[in-house]
Amino acid sequence: MTWTEDDLTHDAFLGGRLHLWQPRTGYRAGIDPVLLAAAVPARAGQTALDLGCGAGAAALCLAARVPGVQIAGVERQADYADLARRNAEDGGFDCTIVQADLTELPADLRQRQFDHVFANPPYFDPAQSRPAQDAGREAGRAGDTPLATWVQTAARRLAPSGMLHMIQRAARLPELLAACENRLGSMELLPLAPRQNRAAHLVILRARKGGRAPFTLHAPCLLHIGEKHERDADSYTPEISAVLRNGAALPWPLRGR
Repeated sequence: MTWTEDDLTHDAFLGGRLHLWQPRTGYRAGIDPVLLAAAVPARAGQTALDLGCGAGAAALCLAARVPGVQIAGVERQADYADLARRNAEDGGFDCTIVQADLTELPADLRQRQFDHVFANPPYFDPAQSRPAQDAGREAGRAGDTPLATWVQTAARRLAPSGMLHMIQRAARLPELLAACENRLGSMELLPLAPRQNRAAHLVILRARKGGRAPFTLHAPCLLHIGEKHERDADSYTPEISAVLRNGAALPWPLRGR
């Protein structure tokens, strides 16, 4: 697929600090990659790898928040990889985009190790869901690469003590934790609950290569104020609003609290 300018929209993220070209129809970034990027505790001078970067939402949100991080993104679909390159160039970000399958990374990436690897893998198993008509949207929601392969690739690319961050549906948590077994340690889970007294539908996993700290399940991070949707208006909590509007880091609970 080749998009024309009329097939694309130019959307603001982080309160206008970042703009992304995205297909008008197809996979479009929501808040999930923004929250994922905000959870990565990268510092200037470090390196980071975004697996399955799409049009670059998570990678460029991290680049906008932490200048000086050297970021690489891998995207299997050529058209989305082209959009990610365009978005990086338009924003003036130090971000290298590689078009490749994560199971067949090019030699130069296989020879590198990163301080951080992060990913927003497809949320659904294609064998258990009805496929979307749009190929890009289907690849974003129900890819054919097992979660274990995503974790295995991430672990191989992490430097010693490097950190993985991955956002995924809570329903696939057993699969995700099993994939980390014998590969990553010091695992922490931050559930993302839509509102007070509502079950978390998403989780962010943090794990460290070579980590030995005990597993930690944190209290849920609430996305919205109140127990129900009261009116057609922005109801994000102050912490989430700061992430989405101001490019702030996602507050990560300390172990033991």
